[in-house]
Amino acid sequence: MPLKFELCPGRMIGGSNPCFIIAEIGQNHQGDIEIAKKMIKMAKDCGADCAKFQKSELEHKFNKRALERLYTSKNSWGRTYGDHKRHLEFSHEQYRELQKYAEEVGIFFTASGMDEMAVEFLDEINVPFFKVGSGDTNNFPYLKTTAEKGRPMIVSSGMQSMETMRRVYQTVKEHNPNFAILQCTSAYPLEAEDVNLRVLAEYQKEFPDIPIGYSGHESGISITLAAVAMGAKVVERHVTLDKTWKGSDHEASLLPSELTELVRSIRLVERAMGTGIKTMLPCEKPCHDKLGKSVVAKVKIPRGTVLTLDMLTVKVAEPMGVAAEDIFQLVGKTVTEDMEEDDSVLPEVVESYCKKRKC
Repeated sequence: MPLKFELCPGRMIGGSNPCFIIAEIGQNHQGDIEIAKKMIKMAKDCGADCAKFQKSELEHKFNKRALERLYTSKNSWGRTYGDHKRHLEFSHEQYRELQKYAEEVGIFFTASGMDEMAVEFLDEINVPFFKVGSGDTNNFPYLKTTAEKGRPMIVSSGMQSMETMRRVYQTVKEHNPNFAILQCTSAYPLEAEDVNLRVLAEYQKEFPDIPIGYSGHESGISITLAAVAMGAKVVERHVTLDKTWKGSDHEASLLPSELTELVRSIRLVERAMGTGIKTMLPCEKPCHDKLGKSVVAKVKIPRGTVLTLDMLTVKVAEPMGVAAEDIFQLVGKTVTEDMEEDDSVLPEVVESYCKKRKC
């Protein structure tokens, strides 16, 4: 199974590919398709890779009693929970309209399929990948059915144990090699103490052959940036146009200005990650040439002298001599020219040194 794969047409994730940034619109559109379109455009303008929604076939996600219970929350859009959810749920036709709009804008479009029938619909409209929300992560019949469709998958892991996530990995892997797992804590908003970023490293050890990512519900962008620095190859953050709007997700969502800064900062962190190979870089040469230290004669040293450590010291010298880190290699070697006190010890005046250093 690859550490990287094509999540969307022409867009690889994992390996050295840029972090894939999902703007989770969810149901923050207030049930208004025009607001939903504004949010798709906002996600594109802010630099996100994908605008994501949540699709449910309500009678398949909830039983009758769940839909009929009274819903008196300040966030309610209806008398019952069913009325509330129906207000926020777009029709199949509206989803196709949103998908077409996202294509026109130039951003990838998908949704979390919140039940098996929703997944069937998303498969029908040819979304590039399936997102599995935390509520379905331990729904193994759902996972198997979704994985068997062969589309790439991103699986969140809120409310789950490592034992469950091992089963999730094995279940999906059996049917589909192209998936990623996201560390997630299902609380809105999420306190820093409950984020548990160290799980990212545990996932990387447990599942070394798939990309690992982060789905966050905290305020601000700092923790998400830390996740990227720790190796997250996918990040997902809820977005909103107004944090005061009705709905439990808005407070834990990013405004356009915050999403813009998150994308900018992620790309900056990626540039800063480097190769992991420690060496002096070309950009350091001016500083090295100006202030780099080298070996100088601490005393006058006649030609033919066998060097001892007490004859040598290290200074910023002109011209630059033997590198400071090589001072111990000079001990026991013979100088071939006279040197005055404070002269640079040049490689060519130390017998055998140049042969070893190829200077």
